[in-house]
Amino acid sequence: MRKFTPCTVRTALSLALGSAALSLPSVASANETGGEGVERIEVTGSRIKRTDMEGPSPVQSIGKEDIANMGYDNLQQLLERMPVAGNGTFSTRGNNQDSTANGGAAVSLRGLGPDATLVLINGRRVAISAFAESITNSFVDINSIPVSAIERIDILKDGASAIYGSDAVAGVVNVILKKDIEGIEINLGYGETTGPDYDETTASLVWGTTSDKGSASVILDYFKNTGLESAEMGKLGTANQAPYGGMDFRSSRGFPGYFYVNGEKTIDPNCPPESATASGSCLFDYGPYGFITPPAERVGAIAQFDYNFDNDITAFLEIAAQHNTSEAGGAPTPLDEDAGLTVPGSHPNNPFGQDIEIGRYRTVDAGPRRWDIESDTLRFVAGLRGVINDWDWEVAAQKGRSKSEQTGDRSMGWVRVDFLQQEIDAGNYNPFGGVQNDPAVIDRITTNLVRRGESHMTSFDASISGEAFEFNDAMVMMAAGLEYREEDVSDVPDDQFQRGLIFGTESVSAAAERDQWAAYVEFSIPLRDDLELQLAGRHDDYSDFGSTTNPKVALKWAPSDEFSLRGSWAQGFRAPSLAQIGLGPSEESQFFVDTYRCQATGQDCDLLDYNIEFAGNPDLEAEESESWNVGAIWAPTTDLGISVDVWSIEQDNKIDEQDFGMIYNTHCNDQNSTVCVRLPPANGEALGVIQTVNSTFENVSSQEASGVDLSTNYSMDLADMGLLKFNLEWSYMHEFNKDDREYIGEYEYPKHRGLFSTNWEFNDFNVNMNISYIGSFEDTPDIDFDGNLDFDTETSRDVASQTLVDIQGAYHINDAVRVSVGVNNLFDDEPPFAIGDGDSDLYGYVSSIHNPRGRYVYTNLTWRFN
Repeated sequence: MRKFTPCTVRTALSLALGSAALSLPSVASANETGGEGVERIEVTGSRIKRTDMEGPSPVQSIGKEDIANMGYDNLQQLLERMPVAGNGTFSTRGNNQDSTANGGAAVSLRGLGPDATLVLINGRRVAISAFAESITNSFVDINSIPVSAIERIDILKDGASAIYGSDAVAGVVNVILKKDIEGIEINLGYGETTGPDYDETTASLVWGTTSDKGSASVILDYFKNTGLESAEMGKLGTANQAPYGGMDFRSSRGFPGYFYVNGEKTIDPNCPPESATASGSCLFDYGPYGFITPPAERVGAIAQFDYNFDNDITAFLEIAAQHNTSEAGGAPTPLDEDAGLTVPGSHPNNPFGQDIEIGRYRTVDAGPRRWDIESDTLRFVAGLRGVINDWDWEVAAQKGRSKSEQTGDRSMGWVRVDFLQQEIDAGNYNPFGGVQNDPAVIDRITTNLVRRGESHMTSFDASISGEAFEFNDAMVMMAAGLEYREEDVSDVPDDQFQRGLIFGTESVSAAAERDQWAAYVEFSIPLRDDLELQLAGRHDDYSDFGSTTNPKVALKWAPSDEFSLRGSWAQGFRAPSLAQIGLGPSEESQFFVDTYRCQATGQDCDLLDYNIEFAGNPDLEAEESESWNVGAIWAPTTDLGISVDVWSIEQDNKIDEQDFGMIYNTHCNDQNSTVCVRLPPANGEALGVIQTVNSTFENVSSQEASGVDLSTNYSMDLADMGLLKFNLEWSYMHEFNKDDREYIGEYEYPKHRGLFSTNWEFNDFNVNMNISYIGSFEDTPDIDFDGNLDFDTETSRDVASQTLVDIQGAYHINDAVRVSVGVNNLFDDEPPFAIGDGDSDLYGYVSSIHNPRGRYVYTNLTWRFN
């Protein structure tokens, strides 16, 4: 009887794909050796240990050499350049006091959102960030993973809930850490922009030792960047984009502001003419007060240990700790009618000589608001692995914690409205004329704040992998396992937020917990010598929403040494995030025109910012998905490899916030609505000013995405002139349909993304060039900014495509020392102009797609000691 190795990849194919690591098939965890001395490995996308590296699902692998050649010092910068990433990928770029996950970063595959992308470390889940992004998007903070510790990043471009469980809807990002290190490696790096004042400093130390009894490794990592302030960015740092062809997104909460005198809206007489609107608001440019990139500092340590007992059992231990600090910044505190502020007629500066109400105003003299943010991530994994009767087995336990704290003191611009009212009543604070008040008075109206968040994860898993039984004169391979996981998250804002004493900052409150167990099984069946069938299934049971079972079927056919076909079909799911279930009252702001009030009163006909308040929904159900992938790999020579994959993902029962346009149209024409809450109308007006619009989350959406991925590698031997390698990763998105609306080609949804890389190795020299491309897409999803998306019926201008060029040169001075110098964004291209969406993009570019940082020059030095 012959020994079956599941659909062994032909030598030509392996060498061709191996010529450029960006497309190399991937190894997910520790290697084992089979009974015949053939190495067996676990491939990302499968639990079965195999003797080959290429499974039936498409995997892109980014090796440590590629990471070094691209010159990025954090994972966020690297992953957002990958064509498979899409809408929903976010970073510290643009984080300000209105972000609900300051300092964090996440990746979104296929544009389906970070909560549809599963992030693993060494094949295992990690604790989610304590602070959710966009109020309820739970994610793994990829900034907590130091780049110096990464051996390889595997991106599985296929649904994998049948293998890994929840969240693996769009795919999986599996970060493999360095291991089996021998000696010491020290890395130092520094870089800065050639325009605005911004720089990054990095340092790392990697140590490891191996022996017959096991291995040990320790990795220390340090990263620091200065802040890139919006005030340095010129036209990219102002909310008034009208002079540049955009919209005026300045805030109606001005300095000076406007008042209500005898119930009539009355603008401050000292409002500059260029800031006064026809409806009586005094606009304020908050743009220069924020950060394009906030200052940050990160210190991390990872230790991994293996010990081989005499009975063929190995004990393993992983310990990781990361401490991140950052800042968030925004404009001075904005106040509106909901603050209920008044000025007595006896106030010495009151020009009206009678009691009046403050409408909208901003305490600029108290200074810009700032947060100090500290985040600590801990991860502990311990387990045993071994082989019994040719079956690989493994048991492990894991503890993870993510803890974050935001603090602001009296010097950071945090104004309490009750303190402010007291000082106004006493005649000490002057809210008129845009004057600067006495610092002693400012000290009495400001306060200290703290927001604390924490998430925990405890998990246990047990698995086996081996030869199950004989079929068709070959062996069927099998993997099976059990998992148990407990999770909880809490996000507690300062009590002063909850009491309504702090205005103008998006606040979040959340608390939830759950436990979950799962059982899975997977088979690799040799239907023929050249045809492999993968069957997988997984059952998950959650304590809060119920259970779900998800299958996967995949095939790989290799009729020749040069050519193979692969295809897969899978069902998946995403459990409601703990933030979506346990969200307390949480606020964000949004720009729109209050059309109903404008028509009824002639007031507030301008684009103004209003408060939206969200609450969680404990009755949410799991999202469901169905995906398929069909691909071909052709490797006619050992120097050339080409793969093409056609893919589709459909999500149903998707959790989303209620459609704002529907809420506005249904409720905001009613003065007595409890959903669209308005202040009492003045002087017989039919509708008052909107105070708050209440919203929540429901299983209301469906979306479908499809496209084509192309990956090409070519290696050219130049004889005495070295080796030249080329790689192209291209993603074409054919469809992104959400609730019967086609988004592809619309705002934030370009059809094309690409990354072309070339590398020349000559003796001790290495030169690398990367060209990244993001296609054009239509601007402004809400053409008239009335709160109703109309991009499918109206046509806006196009946001132009962008091509960025990065280059790097490296030289090995000797076997121990390597120095590199590089430039990212070689031609200092600005982001393409965009009007924006009136929400997160207000400064003339699309912050989730384009980086305004400009040209960045860097150098790195590496020493190795054995």
